[in-house]
Amino acid sequence: MALTPVTVIIVNWNSGVLLEKCLARLMDQTLLPARILVMDNGSTDGSPQRAQLIPGVTVRMLGANTGFAAANNLALRECETDIVALLNPDAFPEPDWLLRLVFAADRNEEVVAFGSRQMSAVSPSVIDGVGDIYHISGRVWRNGGGRTLCAADHVAREIFSPCAGAALYRRDALVNAGGFDEDYFCYVEDIDLGFRLRLAGYRCLYVPTAVVYHVGSSSSGGQHSDFSVYHGHRNLVWTFVKNMPGALFWLLLPLHLVLNVGTVLWLTARRNQGRVVLRAKWDAIKGLPKIWAKRKEIQAARAASIGEIWTALDKRSFFFNRLRRHLPRFYGRKG
Repeated sequence: MALTPVTVIIVNWNSGVLLEKCLARLMDQTLLPARILVMDNGSTDGSPQRAQLIPGVTVRMLGANTGFAAANNLALRECETDIVALLNPDAFPEPDWLLRLVFAADRNEEVVAFGSRQMSAVSPSVIDGVGDIYHISGRVWRNGGGRTLCAADHVAREIFSPCAGAALYRRDALVNAGGFDEDYFCYVEDIDLGFRLRLAGYRCLYVPTAVVYHVGSSSSGGQHSDFSVYHGHRNLVWTFVKNMPGALFWLLLPLHLVLNVGTVLWLTARRNQGRVVLRAKWDAIKGLPKIWAKRKEIQAARAASIGEIWTALDKRSFFFNRLRRHLPRFYGRKG
């Protein structure tokens, strides 16, 4: 049986030799992409020029850093295949990674997004993430991140959303959902997209046999850099406000406020990043009129019930007991 053709999209910004390694792994896939499209956000390290020398790779020079969200949206407009795979330049897939994702897509026509099993490139037996989790407070994290691989990680299951650093999507579903929110620039934009897909009534699936080895935050200074903290914590607020539906928004808003206050206090006391996180929250507040307008459009088009969204949210009670320990690891994906 012929498998559906797929375009692989890579957003690059000064990824250096990591991009070359990523592309080499793509060339070794048992199922070759119909097209490899590298969207370069104004790199100055020579990585896009070296990528242009690889047969079968199309490089689009965007000339400036447009962000992860905008670069992917530009690529989606150019794609002609029904399914697209997104891959970070610091994620190195096993040979059957793409085959496993496409096979899962062809077998599960009702599912629109598929997540990979991401392992640490530094410690290959350690999980980097097996799907993203959205807590009722509005905090997000990558399921399993930092622990050793276990039997449960080999089981396919529904997830809230896939990490876009190594995921496959049905292109029409992304377009119908409005694509990535370009106001986010980067960080949490895939969670936001996953939330909007769920509101539209779509499902997401974790594919444990689709494996990549991920370096993580290779271009943004690390998951605790000021850049990462600013964008991540600003975008957390916007994601909650835009997407939490109906009565759940008002019911869970106090919990979301507690999360934000706790984050500010923790980062101020422990990481000397109070100024950065306060700027993130202040900019999030200043952007709320625009975000609220987006919320009205999203909620007006909502197909999923309140109960379906409630079921998809993480509600573990020990969350706040572990808040102090985990707040620094709010999200650490992008390269």
